[in-house]
Amino acid sequence: MFRAIGKYARAVWYLVTFRIDKASETLRMNPGVVSANYDRIIHEKRARINQYKDAIAAMVAQEETKKQKLKGLTEEIQRLEKLKAGAAAKAQQVAAQHNGDPEATRNDPEYLKCQAAFKDFSSTLAEKQARVAEIETDLEQLVENVNRHKVQIQTQMRDLEKLAEEKHDAVATILSAKEEREIADLMSGIADDKTSEELRELRELRQKASAGARVSRELAGLDTKQAENDFLQYASDSQANDEFDALIGIAQKPDTDSPAADKTRIPEG
Repeated sequence: MFRAIGKYARAVWYLVTFRIDKASETLRMNPGVVSANYDRIIHEKRARINQYKDAIAAMVAQEETKKQKLKGLTEEIQRLEKLKAGAAAKAQQVAAQHNGDPEATRNDPEYLKCQAAFKDFSSTLAEKQARVAEIETDLEQLVENVNRHKVQIQTQMRDLEKLAEEKHDAVATILSAKEEREIADLMSGIADDKTSEELRELRELRQKASAGARVSRELAGLDTKQAENDFLQYASDSQANDEFDALIGIAQKPDTDSPAADKTRIPEG
């Protein structure tokens, strides 16, 4: 028993699901719903494209920031190279004051100062140059990514424009298909043709009205009177025709040998 109830419940569920699916499909095929769905998709796609644009704009901003940083580092490197060259030139002057005596030159505080500055400038310069190389690599990759994303967003924008055209084409196609289906269903007799239904009702009403009038005439004796009038008119027309035939001389002579003529003959006195 419980198994039978389960089968029945599943059958009812399948039926309800089928009806819901069919109703959902019918609703989705409505031209107004199709147009609204396209509008929603276009709106969502436009929103995603705008987010994409913002992301690309942020990447471009990063590109500009790195370029500015690279410019600053390049200027700093140029300054450090000048400072390094200046420290070396100053050390050369100190060495010249000691007539090329290496020991005296190395013990000179001014020489030691120039030597320390030269080393510091060289170390800093190497760091800056390494940073420049890193930024240049990042910039190269960033520019490549920005250009690739620009191409992609241009493609998406073209697709968005095509969607607007596709929307109108889809609605027109659905409307055309709907009209063709209604015409085909009408021709095959399976359509719910309200016009045909109205015509059927009007014809039934006309038949009922004619039948009612006929019944009324019969009840009032109008049909009997009409029949009598028809007989009298026929007799009048027949007599007029006989008189006309006799006048012309083509009237049919009575047959004296026939029993009917004997009955109608006037007896002699």
